[in-house]
Amino acid sequence: MENMTIEQIEKRFAEIKNEVENADEARVAELTKEVEQLEARRAQLEVETRKADILEIVKGAGKVVEKHEEAPVVTEVRNSQEYINAYAEYIKTGDDRECRALLTETVSGTVPVPVIVDEIIRTAWDKDDILSRVRKTNIRGNLKVAFEKSADGAYEHTEGTTAPTEESLELGIVTMIPKNIKKWITISDEALAMGGEAFLRYVYDELTYQIIKKLSALVVADIKGLSTSASSTAPAAAKITKAPGVTTVAEAACNLSDEASDLVVIMNRLTKAKFLEAQAAGNFSVDPFDGLPVLFSSELPAYDSASTNAVYAIVGDLKGEQVNYPEGEGIVVKYDDLSLAEKDLVKIVGRQYAAHAATASGRFCNIAKPSSGT
Repeated sequence: MENMTIEQIEKRFAEIKNEVENADEARVAELTKEVEQLEARRAQLEVETRKADILEIVKGAGKVVEKHEEAPVVTEVRNSQEYINAYAEYIKTGDDRECRALLTETVSGTVPVPVIVDEIIRTAWDKDDILSRVRKTNIRGNLKVAFEKSADGAYEHTEGTTAPTEESLELGIVTMIPKNIKKWITISDEALAMGGEAFLRYVYDELTYQIIKKLSALVVADIKGLSTSASSTAPAAAKITKAPGVTTVAEAACNLSDEASDLVVIMNRLTKAKFLEAQAAGNFSVDPFDGLPVLFSSELPAYDSASTNAVYAIVGDLKGEQVNYPEGEGIVVKYDDLSLAEKDLVKIVGRQYAAHAATASGRFCNIAKPSSGT
């Protein structure tokens, strides 16, 4: 695998996709591990290719840059003002000929976005406290992920005594089916008149923010919807029923498996006040969040407005949730100047193709609201 090329890796991905459809649970586990190794090899090749491209593109009057020298900063075509303006016009009109004329190489399919658009999207993903912590993959098509449903522990065996029994391992399989997450906005003629970079920031900032906000909510919904017992198609999460208090988060953390490591607390912003009230009421100096980062999501109800037995907080390791981007993490934008033409408005639609699911048992504990008399 260390010597595989990009073409060989893509071919193997296609073979795995076909093979996994009829594979048994043990084989799915093997294929999942192979996919992770292939992804690591592809990432390594992309870095090596990028370094080679920089050495070839470096500008200078015949200057040769040795590998041990630091290459000067390269201003790519995609980062030029001409390309930014051309791409903005492409979004407005659907005509990409000017973009293609500026590119130094022939590009098949959709023209690449300007560097500033990459930065807008990447920054938005990184700034989201929840999505920045989940496990991410870029596998085309539907993805099947095996998880350990149940397994025996190891045995200590004394030589000469009866051999220990064979491990009983039962696997479950999560099937991740991608769907489109869409957001559309309308813009006026005044907005259309904005310059290239200002226009792109105006459009992509809003679309990316709303799409990421929705995907983050869907991730939280995956976790709070987990059952306390694993099935053949979904892992399990622990659950406690307890009001906000100085030991609630610590008790939830104690219900996690040993594999749960980078723990966080997720709750509605209003719920945090209830934990602080409990801390103040008891005159305790102890941290009610047990030293864990507190992340906020409106997908979880505020404690006061939550119904009995509703999940109002989550403690866990977000690597137990996986998001697969079959087409990469970019946002696809489409322009529609006909639907709302009578109002002198233009509709711009953004979409993100993604699948999301919890893929490991024992990584989360849901905290539910007790009845008022408890």
